[in-house]
Amino acid sequence: MTSTEQEFLNRIEKHKGVIFKISKMYMDDKDDRDDLFQEITYQVWKAYPGFKGQSEFSTWLYRIALNTAIVFLKSEKKRSFIANEDFSNYRIVQDEYDHEKEEKLIEMYNAIHQLNPIDKAFIFYYLEDFSGKQIAEQMGISEGNVRVKMNRAKNKLKDILNTK
Repeated sequence: MTSTEQEFLNRIEKHKGVIFKISKMYMDDKDDRDDLFQEITYQVWKAYPGFKGQSEFSTWLYRIALNTAIVFLKSEKKRSFIANEDFSNYRIVQDEYDHEKEEKLIEMYNAIHQLNPIDKAFIFYYLEDFSGKQIAEQMGISEGNVRVKMNRAKNKLKDILNTK
């Protein structure tokens, strides 16, 4: 194994939670999530020679992972329709198993599945506590546009959650 391959594997291992979260946000079926996880990993590997370290690896990974998820979703023409409740206190965290937290996360992901791919990206950034500036850089839009699109995405999600 080359040093580049080992470095890549180490980085993927360190950041696999990001890939898992995005896969779970975009796909509701376990097999589809596994396929998307694998596709994201493959796309990151293909792009890895172009990673020059001008940004954090995680920032670069987010962009590729979200773009891959959007393309994957469009190509598979997958949709799910499930409802839920208010999302203001939800955060995606990894800590000790808590049944109540797990249920809320499942409900949250089910609601997120109803959003369009772009709104899912904004909700992902929101849940990951990205700043408006970071989101603007990732999405290639102005911070003002981020605020507008973020509010719209959050309102759509609130509407879904409130229809339960």
